[in-house]
Parts: sequence; C-alpha cells; structure tokens
Amino acid sequence: MTKDNERELTPISALGEFGLIDRLTSGIRLVNTSTIKGIGDDAAVLDYNDKLTLVSTDLLIENIHFDLVYTPLKHLGYKAAVVNISDIAAMNGTPKQMTVSLAISSKFSLEAIEELYAGIRLACDKYHIDLIGGDTSASASGLVISITILGEINKDQVVYRNTAAQGDIIYVTGDLGAAYMGLLLLEREKHVYKSNPEMQPDLEGRDYLLERQLKPEPRLAQINLLRKNGIKPTAMIDISDGLASEIIHICKQSGVGAQIYEDKIPLDAMTVSVAEEFSILPAVAALSGGEDYELLFTIHQNDYEKIKNLKDFTPIGHITDKHSGINLVGKNGEMVPIKAQGWDAFKEND
Repeated sequence: MTKDNERELTPISALGEFGLIDRLTSGIRLVNTSTIKGIGDDAAVLDYNDKLTLVSTDLLIENIHFDLVYTPLKHLGYKAAVVNISDIAAMNGTPKQMTVSLAISSKFSLEAIEELYAGIRLACDKYHIDLIGGDTSASASGLVISITILGEINKDQVVYRNTAAQGDIIYVTGDLGAAYMGLLLLEREKHVYKSNPEMQPDLEGRDYLLERQLKPEPRLAQINLLRKNGIKPTAMIDISDGLASEIIHICKQSGVGAQIYEDKIPLDAMTVSVAEEFSILPAVAALSGGEDYELLFTIHQNDYEKIKNLKDFTPIGHITDKHSGINLVGKNGEMVPIKAQGWDAFKEND
C-alpha cells in the first residue's frame, strides 16, 4: 500500500490541456458585479460603467524570479498573485479580476500544479478577486507563470507616478529590507544543503523575514485607510525593486528631486540583525533589496495632520526641485546621491 506522502503522482499528460484547465478551474465562483462572464468562453466580459479600468501583467520564470529549492509551490502561487495585486494598489485602485497563464515542463505532476493554483486561488479569495481565464502550454524546461490583473478606480481617484510636486512629503508603508534579508537566508541555507544534504536549515526565529520573501501581502488595507481619512497621494509606486529605484522612478517621471533621510527609513529589528550578520548596512538592504511590496507615495503638506497619527505610515523625506538631485541624507548629515541598485532582469544581479 502506498503511504499518503508517497502517493503516485499524476502526469499532466494524463489529463491533457483541457482536462487540466477543467481540473484547476472547477468550483471558481465570481464575486464582482463587474464580471459578466469569466472562464469558459473566448474572452471574459467585464462592465465598469463610468470607472477607469486598470490592467497590469507580471511574468515569473523559474530560476530567474523564483527557486523551487526553497519556494513551496503554494507560496509561489500566492506570491505570483500578490505582486500583481500590489500594482493595482499602487494606482490607488481596487483589484477585481485576474487571468493566469502557465507554461509547464514535464517534471511537474498534476498535484504540483494544483498546489500552485491553490496558492493563487487563496490570494484571490482573500482579496475578493475573480479568476476569469488564462492559458496553459508545455514548456521545454521549468515553469513560467504569467498573470494579468484588472482593477477599477474612480476617475478622480487614480494616482500616477508622475505627479509628485516640490514640497510634497514622502511616505512609505510598513518596513523595508526584510524580504531581501529573507532571500539571503534562504540562499545561504541552499548552498549549505548542496554541500552537505545532512545539514538541517538554520532558520529558527527568522519567520518574519522568510514570510516577507515567500508570502508577501499587498497593501490594500493601507490604501483603504488613506481613502477613509480623505488622503489622496500625489504620486505613488509599489516597492518591488528597492526604495532607491522607486524614488528615482517617481522623481524622473515627475521632473523633481528628493531628499530621503537614512534615520527615517523604517526597519524591523530582525532585518537590522540579519543585515549585520551578512555585513550589509540595513539602509542598503532597504534601498536596494526589493520585493517588499510596500507603497512609496507622496502627499501634500496640508494632508500631514490627517496622516500623522495613522499606524503603519512613515515619513522619510520630501520632494525638492529637480536641480537639487535625488539624495540620501546620512545619519551624520552627509548627502549622497541615490543610485538605482535594485533588480534588473537584463543585468547580472547578485
């Protein structure tokens, strides 16, 4: 008799493409009135009336964006959904629908892909998003995940990257650098395991950092809190590639400069501890690490009284004129130009 954890796995070829689609999408329930037709036709049908439709797409490729040595498939599915949801949050919008396309190599069983899909569906259920379609294909090697998300926003509430103005206050949600420290821990233990498979991973007490890397959350609650308090950011972006890259995006597209204060950057105590363990300055982890999926945004000075007592929002600097440049003010008062050091898919990344 086969034990439960040693059960025979089902090759996807046993179902075929349409059988796989039927298996993965059975039981999906639509929850948004704007979804007229979801899975099952040549295209989904949506009705947004007088609102703006937001659309964003992300592509995740095995061994480029994720490593299955230490990434559980359910976590991967959840994260793949979240990174797209975060893009809608960064526009001040509400996510509504999602499509998922997969390219799957023969090394993956049906049960493995169901686990991946379970993570995607968990994120959709949590954030009230309709899964309305997608595509599947064979892959010569590895796994490729492509997700497209649609959201909605009232025309007078949409927030862009290019609308920051001199004098605006720069804010971030949450804390920064934790996801990068989680990645370094996982990579370290992977190398230890490869050299000695008998070694047990040394990850005890590091749950927060691992969760920030493997299972991030979009900051929709913070968006709703701003809206509830009558605060509309003047510009906004999510922090996927590091604080440095994102503030440069806002400044370049808005035609402004910025000053960010090192001692104002919010850092979790565990992030600081592990950064020191790796001989990395904590501020560098925040500036260049990426994958925090926090929100970086600017507000008018006259909104300061509305936000100053709200939990989970930290002012880290202000917008200056373009000619002043984009600078980090160190703890010693020294001003250093900020350069983008975050993830670039077409460059060598450490």
